[in-house]
Amino acid sequence: MKCPFCQHDDTQVLDTRVSEAGDAVRRRRRCGSCDKRFTTYERVELSMPFIVKKNGSRSEYDSSKLRGSLLLALRKRPVAAPAIDQAVATIEERLLTSGQREVESGYVGELVMHELKRLDKIAYIRFASVYKNFEDLSEFQQAIAEVRQVRKS
Repeated sequence: MKCPFCQHDDTQVLDTRVSEAGDAVRRRRRCGSCDKRFTTYERVELSMPFIVKKNGSRSEYDSSKLRGSLLLALRKRPVAAPAIDQAVATIEERLLTSGQREVESGYVGELVMHELKRLDKIAYIRFASVYKNFEDLSEFQQAIAEVRQVRKS
């Protein structure tokens, strides 16, 4: 670790502590050259994977797009805002913990459908009809039958 004062690259760690939240390591350091002291923090750096669209293009993950899709499907449905926030957090956690640098947009769509099925069956059908590109009534009936079967279990 370089000294921020004299740029010397030999520093000594004097004290190491884990932060109260447990999400960082705090280190007190002393420069061997200028003898000044400074603090550094070590944190885990996780990044969301890139989304690979059906046409092969890649884009950065955008939380507002995910939230917008959920809100559109849940429009005029009796689902509380904290439940929507939790669904977004669950999906984002699954994306982060996947360890992938890139994920297919279809995978994200499946995660959204799973959360919508849990939150509101009507919103699930709305989203599925667009996501799966339903073309006739039989596909709607099949999705409704699937939801009814889950409810009976």
